[in-house]
Amino acid sequence: MRQTGTIRAMEDGNPVKEVFGELADGTTVHRWSLENGGVRLKVLSYGGIVQSLELPDRHGRYADVSLGFASLAGYETSSPYFGALIGRYGNRVAGGRFTLDGEEYRLPVNDGGNSLHGGPAGFDRRVWDVEEFTAGPDRGLVLRRTSADGEMGYPGALAVRVAYTLTADGDWRIDYEATTDRPTVVNLTHHVYWNLAGESSGSVHGHELTVAASRYTPVGPGLVPTGEQAGVVGTAFDFRTPRTFGEALRHPDPQLRHAGGIDHNLVLDKGATGRPEHVATLRDPVSGRTLRLSTTEPGLQVYGGNGLDGSLVGPGGHAYRAGDALCLETQHFPDSPNRPGFPSTVLRPGETYRSTTVHSFGAGSSEGEHDLPRSPTS
Repeated sequence: MRQTGTIRAMEDGNPVKEVFGELADGTTVHRWSLENGGVRLKVLSYGGIVQSLELPDRHGRYADVSLGFASLAGYETSSPYFGALIGRYGNRVAGGRFTLDGEEYRLPVNDGGNSLHGGPAGFDRRVWDVEEFTAGPDRGLVLRRTSADGEMGYPGALAVRVAYTLTADGDWRIDYEATTDRPTVVNLTHHVYWNLAGESSGSVHGHELTVAASRYTPVGPGLVPTGEQAGVVGTAFDFRTPRTFGEALRHPDPQLRHAGGIDHNLVLDKGATGRPEHVATLRDPVSGRTLRLSTTEPGLQVYGGNGLDGSLVGPGGHAYRAGDALCLETQHFPDSPNRPGFPSTVLRPGETYRSTTVHSFGAGSSEGEHDLPRSPTS
């Protein structure tokens, strides 16, 4: 694999583009580095992957708060969706099949007997066309690709546009859009593994999580929803008030046995909305870093990195283990194409799929929360 330096840099703090490496088939993968509002972001053209996202703590010390790899090889051969853009369908489709307008579609399975995150060659395994942009004080990237009719078994040619924006206020905003030429299903999300103490700091069991969700979707074997929307009271999934992740994992909830921890969809109280609304807050009391999550989506998949077994090593030399990160995946519900009682994920010709998620960051101090420091290029 080839690694080279910067091939083009834009002035005034705009994105910097460099060659990151080559895939096994010889395809060149680029990396873009952006900084704005005190946030530093590195994005790959392969999988739309966020390779790193750096934030300061309450003392102004920066750390990468997302799990990942230092080189391309890990992402190509062994990544559990680290930092990836997920599609066509985020989460599980039971049995790798669904019926739409009376026709059954079969998808390749890659999670036991189910299709997960778009299949074995989903959007996380594709090279995207990427363009930089500036919009006033904001800076970002637009990622585009067209998923061919029949790709991973899904009907319709799906034209996808995803914008990553770093705002002058230090927010990372994701705007998804898609159109199709045949009826299809679509559910796009993002798969950052968050550790607000830093990617090599170990367990997130001390992180405090709050989610505005009074219900969740219980699962059976294979982590497929049963179709029920159950109340969170008395369960491991009651994050309506701040709760450490470790406390939730210690709950004697039988649902935890299905996933070896938490890997469940929370039903957001607000439902699907036209504009992003605040739904969750993640806080690391040690560093003071906070993440406030706003979205238009009706669901939030909370995943505790249960599959990490120490075999993957991050840029800081730390071997990642279960509980070393949290994923907060804003999305529609798992297996919605097979669950008519869940919010629909059907997209038809003439319609436009739109979804927005905003990550707002802060760093706590003895006086409370404050905004991130502005970078010199803001």
